Amino acid sequence: MELARGRVLVAGAAEGRVLRLAEPLSFWGGVDPRTSALTDPRGPSAGTNIAGRVLVLGSTRGSSSSSAILLELLRAGRAPAALILAEVDAILVIGVVVAREMGWPTIPVLELPLADHAALEDGMAVHVAEDGAIAAA
Repeated sequence: MELARGRVLVAGAAEGRVLRLAEPLSFWGGVDPRTSALTDPRGPSAGTNIAGRVLVLGSTRGSSSSSAILLELLRAGRAPAALILAEVDAILVIGVVVAREMGWPTIPVLELPLADHAALEDGMAVHVAEDGAIAAA
């Protein structure tokens, strides 16, 4: 059953459990590239591992270095399974595109309006299709 459909920014298919963050995330300083753990102690998700998760973000914060952190996660096989963003973050998309150009595994990246995020409950298993469809797995 289709839960939502996002605009494809980077095509790909993935499956994983949703990790929906209410607070903005900066990969630079907010994610440990060695462990994939969220590191911002102010956030309620501190310590949560994002590897293999379908990461749903209302907004991002941050630095142009976020693409480098995401690139490191992709190279090491510790990246989220997919990124679903309420607002396009060109910096994160660049990290995925560079990984693809280097021949490394990549992940799908979708833009999905914030109002549609409610259909993706934290912890639910979902499948992200190449065409942007997000369905319960």
